[in-house]
Amino acid sequence: MHIKGIILGSAAAATLLAACQSETAPGDEAATETIIVTANRAEDFSPTPPPPAPPPPAMAGIMTRSKAMAGDMSGMPMPEPEFRDQYEDVEANPVKLVSEEPVSTFSIDVDTASYANVRRFLESGVLPPKDAVRIEELINYFDYTYLQPGAEEAPFSTQVNIMPSPFAEGRELMQIGIQGRDIDRDARPPVNLTLLMDVSGSMFSEDKLPLAKQALKLMLDEMEPTDTIAIVVYAGAAGEVLEPTPVSDKRKIVAALEGLQAGGSTAGGEGLRLAYSLAEMGMKEDAVNRVMLLTDGDFNVGISDPEQLEDFVSRKRETGIYLSVIGFGRGNYNDAMMQKISQAGNGTAAYVDTLSEARKVLADDLSGNMFPIADDVKIQVEFNPARVAEYRLIGYETRMLDREDFNNDKVDAGDIGAGTSVTTIYDITPVGSSATQIDPLRYGDKGKPAEDPSGEYAFVKLRYKAPGATESVLLERPVTTADRVDSVDAAPQWARFATAVAGFGEMLKGGETLSTSFGWEAIRNLASGAKGPDKFGYRAEFIELTRLAETAEAQAALNTPSRED
Repeated sequence: MHIKGIILGSAAAATLLAACQSETAPGDEAATETIIVTANRAEDFSPTPPPPAPPPPAMAGIMTRSKAMAGDMSGMPMPEPEFRDQYEDVEANPVKLVSEEPVSTFSIDVDTASYANVRRFLESGVLPPKDAVRIEELINYFDYTYLQPGAEEAPFSTQVNIMPSPFAEGRELMQIGIQGRDIDRDARPPVNLTLLMDVSGSMFSEDKLPLAKQALKLMLDEMEPTDTIAIVVYAGAAGEVLEPTPVSDKRKIVAALEGLQAGGSTAGGEGLRLAYSLAEMGMKEDAVNRVMLLTDGDFNVGISDPEQLEDFVSRKRETGIYLSVIGFGRGNYNDAMMQKISQAGNGTAAYVDTLSEARKVLADDLSGNMFPIADDVKIQVEFNPARVAEYRLIGYETRMLDREDFNNDKVDAGDIGAGTSVTTIYDITPVGSSATQIDPLRYGDKGKPAEDPSGEYAFVKLRYKAPGATESVLLERPVTTADRVDSVDAAPQWARFATAVAGFGEMLKGGETLSTSFGWEAIRNLASGAKGPDKFGYRAEFIELTRLAETAEAQAALNTPSRED
């Protein structure tokens, strides 16, 4: 069903809107074909305006119209939205004694939303909230050019490196890199994609709905003519805008996108119901069936409780429909909500703040974000107490699993897309190092650990399922002295750059795990020395972000009132 208008409001507002439509010039198709969702309250629609008092609801409704109907008001600058971003409060992973807890288990994470969001803050001249910084997503934003797996091997290869830690003397870093197999474009499966577009009032600004429409046009250029796209919108209510349409009819899809305008409260939960229903009706065998949600995450009507949404999406993943969540905008960006539903729905999460980032997510990295090659990928690392005294997993706090979850195929975990790489870093303290962070027990076992003839630091196990499979496959790999290098300079380029990014994330979260000698300059030097080929300039941009972060930190310190003040 094609929606030309979803109008929620008082009778007076509806009458005024009807009058505005009657005054439209004959032949003005832009006005008559616009898909409009208006609010019954002005504050549900647009960012909070500056003094004087906001316009009455009727005027606010008019301002949600297309430019053809908004007149000279369309050129008025919109005020900055009030900061109401929401992030999940998560404690950093603690240091653990190998003698007490030798096994670390977690789900992989290929999301990149945190990096783009952090960049947005720094380019605005301020430090991001600490809870907005997920270090694993900063690290995994970059391609480390790991070796591709062989044709007869598992769908991904693994690389391991151990090197002295630049973070603190006496410690070491153990890095595990996973590379997913890329797919041949000509051999890739068809796509049945349902776009779930947030057209509520909070999506009005240029960095939200308008940017989302531009991003999707870039994506269309990368899709095959036989792929299909359907569009569902939601604001005060949810509705189908475009039935499943082949990409070969690109003009029809673009016209449907262009007709979308923002206004109304946010019935995101109802939109999810309708999008999954439409995706299920159009499901194709031997195809990738996916719902792609584009929103700022500001759900406030219908199912809006995070736990209820998480439960709903968890049930829907059993249908074989994958979920992608792409965030937009600032001011009321609900990162916590989007992380929960993406992780619950066999999904990935990204954040788009610029057209350049839209190209990266929906064009350059489309294969990795669209075509799964392995489901429910879990990692379990057992450390050898004869070689490693302590360890700390850097990042992945929201992906931790219980030890017994590793062998339970009913426990959900992350998915790897075609050509995607995943990097994990452990901060470890060797046995005998003076850098141990946990004192030995006075009444505990004071005996020295027995010599280990194997030379193993750890044993790495991975489990994954082929897409759609119910039983997992186990891969194993020992980590030995052959994987260790004696200096940072001797480490592979990928390991050095990943370390710089991890240090960047640690600094943004307060730098409590870093020595006083390791700071912004050390991060820059490490990243610059490991920059390597940089076709799209992402690594050069990262190095510049370290400068912006250093400046923002200095400004924050200057703006902090003293006790005397």
